[in-house]
Amino acid sequence: MTNYTLRPARETDSPSIKQLIYAGEINPMGLDWKRFVVAVSPNGKVVGCGQLKPHGKETLELASIVVSSGYRNQGIARAIIEHLLADSPRPLYLMCRSRLEPLYEKFGFRSISSEEMPRYFQRISKLAGWVETFARSGEGDGLSVMKLQ
Repeated sequence: MTNYTLRPARETDSPSIKQLIYAGEINPMGLDWKRFVVAVSPNGKVVGCGQLKPHGKETLELASIVVSSGYRNQGIARAIIEHLLADSPRPLYLMCRSRLEPLYEKFGFRSISSEEMPRYFQRISKLAGWVETFARSGEGDGLSVMKLQ
């Protein structure tokens, strides 16, 4: 039994989307509510979200996939991803923590080298490498760029 519904985001969902993004500690840049799909609980609370984010005219990113902690492990992220992938053009890119690669491989994404990345992702990947080098977080969880043909 599902305890959520998916729908296109509304302007009034913008604060909830931002709250989810910050709580999920993911990239808060480019949060235009018009590109989002949201998962909503029966009481109207936004409990998950995701978007297709453009980078120029030819590059599209599956981004901002996050589910509220109390609603995880219920298939919400999968439903959001499948919904966004249904009509999206290819190729489609995404950036994620390396440990999340197996999740996205289930949808057909594969990790790509820097040479295969569009320019935007090359710059972000290089920046993330510098930050990781200086931070020495110890988590060993770098940034991955993946592609779906």
